Amino acid sequence: MVSPPHEAMHRIFQHDPGLFSRVSRFLGIDIPTPVKATALPTDLTETDPVERRVDTLLQLETAEQGPFLLAVEAQGKKHPDKPASWAYYTAYLWTKYRLPTALLVVCQDHATARWAQQSVSCGPPQLPTLTLRPLVAGPHNMPVITDPEEARADLVLASLAAITHAAEPGVDAILKALSTALRDAPEDIAKPLVEFTAQGLAKCPAKNLWRNLVAVDLSFYKSYLAEEIRDEVRSEVRDEVRDEVRSEVRDEVRSEVRDEERARRGAEDVLLVLEQRGLDVPDDVRSRITNCTDPELLRRWLARAVTAPKAEEVFEDV
Repeated sequence: MVSPPHEAMHRIFQHDPGLFSRVSRFLGIDIPTPVKATALPTDLTETDPVERRVDTLLQLETAEQGPFLLAVEAQGKKHPDKPASWAYYTAYLWTKYRLPTALLVVCQDHATARWAQQSVSCGPPQLPTLTLRPLVAGPHNMPVITDPEEARADLVLASLAAITHAAEPGVDAILKALSTALRDAPEDIAKPLVEFTAQGLAKCPAKNLWRNLVAVDLSFYKSYLAEEIRDEVRSEVRDEVRDEVRSEVRDEVRSEVRDEERARRGAEDVLLVLEQRGLDVPDDVRSRITNCTDPELLRRWLARAVTAPKAEEVFEDV
């Protein structure tokens, strides 16, 4: 199932195709900055009913070399079927577009990154035929950008750094630097990066820190994240008000129950005294006493019940 972190890890390259050339130096290669970039369809399905869909597909062109394809795959965990799928993607793209094809896998944890980096051959050991060697970007090689000035110099790379280090201890410092740098950026630049970062952190505890950092100035970050925070605050306030109302109602009910209990016992005391004195208690007198809900009035009736010659006379002072 597609998740926000999955989408953020590859769509950020659609947002800024030149990001790949800046990332490449951390992967041990040097890809020049593209002078041209084109987003291509990601659906690789043929007449075969099995659907093949790459996450992001770009056609890049640099001044030093001709055009080439970059397939970007976001990988959240190890999956035994993925190497075969990646081999299919690259072979199919090479066949369809007749262009050199590179594969970049973006990960958020070291174990998945190590697994994705392994070379995989589709043939037997002595006949490798086609060998897959993906480029992998993850917490093991992406920079830890904790200086706001460094983040400001390349906001998109700083956002990717936060996404790939989402589960790492140093992510808090990266997020603080990125948040500081974004405050100086125009809204049309900052807004998508705020959202990419939020999506990339969606399954990690660091998402709460990012939400708090973004919430410092909601009037600036007019994004879905800001609306989510507003909705959550509204919900929290509603819950607080609801709890206060419940508490007030609970106190009122407790008071009512206490008064009812005092009245019940008071009525029993009045009737007990009248009965102990051997006085006849007519039904209307008994009903009036048992239906009385005023504890103070019942106390006065109890005082008169001690001396009243008739049960009806307990009411005479009312």
